[in-house]
Amino acid sequence: MKVLWSKRWLLAGMSALLPLLAAAQSQAPTGAPAGVKVLRTIFPAAESGFDPATARDLYSGQVTQAIFETLYTYDYLARPAKLVPNAAVALPEVSADGKTYTIGLKKGILFTPDPVFKGRPRELTMQDFVYSWKRLLDPKLASPHSWLFEHKVVGFDELAAQAKKSGKFDYDAKVPGFEVLDPYTLRIRLTQTDFNLGMILAHGPTAALAPEVVRAYGDVKGEVASNPVGTGYYKLGQWVRGSRIVLDENTGHRPEVWRFQAGADGDADEQRIVRQMQGKKIPQVGRVEISVLTEDQSRWLSFQSGAVDLYDLSGALAPKAMAGGKLRPELAAKGIQLSRQVDPEIAYYYWNMVDPVVGGFSKEKIALRRANPKAHDIDEEIRVALNGQAERLQYPIPPGVVGHDPNYRSSRQHDPALANKLLDKFGYKKGPDGWRTLPDGKPLVLHYTSGTSAGGLVGAELWRKTYKSLGIQMVNDRLIFADMLKLEKACKLQSRASPWIADYPDGDNFMQLFYGPNTHQNNNGCYQDPQYDQWYAASQKMPPGSERDLLYHKMARQLEVNAPVLMAYARYRNMMAQPSVLGFKKHPILTQEWAYIDIDRAK
Repeated sequence: MKVLWSKRWLLAGMSALLPLLAAAQSQAPTGAPAGVKVLRTIFPAAESGFDPATARDLYSGQVTQAIFETLYTYDYLARPAKLVPNAAVALPEVSADGKTYTIGLKKGILFTPDPVFKGRPRELTMQDFVYSWKRLLDPKLASPHSWLFEHKVVGFDELAAQAKKSGKFDYDAKVPGFEVLDPYTLRIRLTQTDFNLGMILAHGPTAALAPEVVRAYGDVKGEVASNPVGTGYYKLGQWVRGSRIVLDENTGHRPEVWRFQAGADGDADEQRIVRQMQGKKIPQVGRVEISVLTEDQSRWLSFQSGAVDLYDLSGALAPKAMAGGKLRPELAAKGIQLSRQVDPEIAYYYWNMVDPVVGGFSKEKIALRRANPKAHDIDEEIRVALNGQAERLQYPIPPGVVGHDPNYRSSRQHDPALANKLLDKFGYKKGPDGWRTLPDGKPLVLHYTSGTSAGGLVGAELWRKTYKSLGIQMVNDRLIFADMLKLEKACKLQSRASPWIADYPDGDNFMQLFYGPNTHQNNNGCYQDPQYDQWYAASQKMPPGSERDLLYHKMARQLEVNAPVLMAYARYRNMMAQPSVLGFKKHPILTQEWAYIDIDRAK
């Protein structure tokens, strides 16, 4: 016993040494030109690719947001999030009925130089945006973001339907709802009222690509995952899949100056940031070096060693750096910085509604799905797996998002005794061995999918404990993140924890997660309920307000009745920064803030 324990610690020490060696190497010259400021950061999971139309994970999205540009973005310091122009010259002109948007584009925006442009400057036009949005509905590309424009733009669905029949999308065909008035002016005509379109046009998948790039580098589907060419602050410099990503400044980007303002509430951090950054050129960071480290301890050791400048501290490691929600004094004394917020996200559990064991709307299937949430102690999960770094969620719309109701209480409260009675009543009997069977007498075995990290395994063991309390056998399927996303999109996973962070700060972005037509996109549990779908479609025609909130309440209760999902929590985002990082404040919607910060190695 003692020898085994010693070996375990020896192995742990060796594992800890590896990231430190890597850290020492990363502090050596990186190949950046003299005078270029380098920001070093970490991804906790591997990226999947850098095509805005197909990138679905947060980490790929961070890179695409840096390389490509959308028409709109968000003010860096404004809270709550405030929409501002990006490639657009101003906020859109919106008709009184919310069906017509007129948008102007800044002139002189250039794509980063690439051989496909044959040595000539390539200016961004509104036609490039229209082309890029068409890609989202190309059935051959099968973008997970088609929901952004489906059933919204006049004539767009008809063009997509023709492509499904013919097998080829006609990119030259006119879409009546996209009127390109001139190279810099676009009028969008919608099929129904939508006051959220401006926020959708700030979401990464709506960024502009050049057709020449897709023709030159696209694969058989037309996906450009490895050769991103955009108009953003950065361009792809190096890429070793699943290991290292380097972004270099796009020096041809139009000149911009840091001119954000602190909030009226006198926030001391914001005032400090303004003093550090006001009037500086954007960006100050000329190179972003990203390492992929999947283990919590490795990331923490790399940050401690000084090899990493900016780091998202997971809940599992929060006690090492924080106490009572604040930075530990010994770290604060070193100048380490903490930017902390509750993410505008929901982490929820789903049960696949097309799965033969847990799916369907028969009474016994609904009973099984209702019993599982009642037996699971989410407060324990927050305490044990996340070290308290999350807030319990009752409602499908999280704090900080328009439509959130802090007073809502779910009917799915923790009650293991009632959960067992429910299974007894609907024929899930226990055998002599203590394990339950299906109503037809066959063994009841449920599958829970988790990642391979330590945090994923802890979460899986808590669910094993839950199922054991119900007399249900559980199998933990462990997959890497990219494989989970692929199988999930195909409705092949039976259940897992599925976090969703806001693409835009409105409740619509969360209620669409359970909308039937979004199956194979964002509806991970493949839930298709005509009543829910009818209410969701009606809600899209409403501006934010009490009428829409009432409909959202009905939709939330419908989810509790059919029990395809269990709302769990919204996590704290604990961003750690070295003393050398200036101007950093975690934004609730932007996936990364690299262009808005500075590095001063003298600190």
